[in-house]
Amino acid sequence: MRIPTRAAREMEDRVMPMLRSCACFAQLKRAHARIVVSALSQSCYLATQIISVCNASARLDYAALVFGHVAEPNAFLYNEMIRTYAKNGRFVEAIGVYKQMVRQDHVSADGFTYPFVIKACAGLPALDLGRQVHARVSRSGSGSNSIIQNSLMEMYTKCDVLIDAHCLFDEMAERDVISWNMLITAHARLGRMRKARALFDAMPTRSVVSWTALISGYTSIGCHSDAIEVFHRMQLEGLEPDGISIVSVLPACAHLGALELGKWIHAFCNKHRLLEKTFVCNALMEMYAKCGSIDQAHQLFEDMRERDVISWSTMIGGLATHGRAHDAIKLFVEMEEKDKRVRPNCITFLGLLSACSHAGLVDEGEWYFESMKKVYGIDPDIEHYGCMVDLLGRAGCIRRAVELMDGMPFPPDASIWGSLLCACRIHGDVETAAKATERLLELEPEDTGNYVLLSNIYAAAGRWDGVAKMRKLVRSRKMKKTPGCSSIEVDNAVHEFVAGDETSPHFVEMCRMLDLLASEISSSPTPRTTASMTEQTSPVDLCREEEEEV
Repeated sequence: MRIPTRAAREMEDRVMPMLRSCACFAQLKRAHARIVVSALSQSCYLATQIISVCNASARLDYAALVFGHVAEPNAFLYNEMIRTYAKNGRFVEAIGVYKQMVRQDHVSADGFTYPFVIKACAGLPALDLGRQVHARVSRSGSGSNSIIQNSLMEMYTKCDVLIDAHCLFDEMAERDVISWNMLITAHARLGRMRKARALFDAMPTRSVVSWTALISGYTSIGCHSDAIEVFHRMQLEGLEPDGISIVSVLPACAHLGALELGKWIHAFCNKHRLLEKTFVCNALMEMYAKCGSIDQAHQLFEDMRERDVISWSTMIGGLATHGRAHDAIKLFVEMEEKDKRVRPNCITFLGLLSACSHAGLVDEGEWYFESMKKVYGIDPDIEHYGCMVDLLGRAGCIRRAVELMDGMPFPPDASIWGSLLCACRIHGDVETAAKATERLLELEPEDTGNYVLLSNIYAAAGRWDGVAKMRKLVRSRKMKKTPGCSSIEVDNAVHEFVAGDETSPHFVEMCRMLDLLASEISSSPTPRTTASMTEQTSPVDLCREEEEEV
């Protein structure tokens, strides 16, 4: 290994300030040229600094050239190159440099090497290599290093090997909040909320990340009330939510229709300058749209300083959901004309096709569906085909919808067959409805809604033999309807109601109110229509009535 002379070290010391002061890549190249002219290109000390500057400016190609030109890199240079690759997501290259390092006799991996190698293993993920690195860490005596331990825990959690992550956690002499958060986040990501909550409750101190992991976990598995409860509790304990926690709780507000809480979050974001973050505005827009406040969503969209494709897609989808198809199409045209930096993606077209479906714009829908591939190079997926089947079905083009389904590059799923079945009910196509139901019963044999829908189609067509067949099927399979559920927000608290549930403390009051409403309706001078009075009873209810008669 070359040992620098005193003169070389002095030259290195004179060049180093120039390297550290490089503000752009052009300045770095000029400094590097001076290093080469001064015969210092083999200096690991200077090469390490050059690569560090390349890391800051994301010039990995240049960093690799500098590293490859040094004949005998030392541990510092290897570590810097591994760190540069790992921090920029070039995990394969980072592992490649590490393997080159361990093959050398004159240099050894140390406590600065392993965290970034483990990060690369987690990023791929490469569990087997990660275990090998773990074994090397243990043999090197660095196993008690908390940074390395946390890196190993992160690797195991990202590879979904939580048993090994827990073993490491149990062996740690000192656990910091990062260690706890990684385990909680991993369990929450996998939907194991009981374990995540138990770890959360056992934490000695919690950070915003801890609360956010719990909120996000509850939202992802549909426990929206629990997510809002945790969000409220976080505030009561004096922690201010950040952008990530805001985005984690807003889907719960949208699902439950907790508009007042959503408005409070909007005001909080405005006060704390979180509206400068595009992803926060996108989440707020989606919440307003799903809570029925499309005008507030549009106002927020208009006030945004910068919009990305998610912003445009969210607004287009929101307008489509609210039946404002022409506004959605107009907004798409505006995006193409005014924001050249944004290119529509598959979600954008999903909103467009949904808008066309709701408004019955068959020609426009077919044009956008075709342009996805021809103009924008986007292959339609099953959701886009579902929108087209729904569009054609609503317009009464049942045969064209079936032809489109036959030509799909993948088999139709239950939602597409369900759309076709609904279209058949609207337009009275009993034969196609029967075929659609056969496929639905294969895909979703326990969904009573399919039996109910086909029974209603048979009844509307006067096919009482078909109605009887559906009754027999439901009775033989001992199926029950899933009870309906609704929620309301009162004084920033969300209350859920399930059909048939008599355990609510307000049950008697609710029954009195329903009786009052029923009496008001019955005393109304407007007569009820024959259609509303003869609405078809579900086969499940008919079966129950037959059993009671027996």
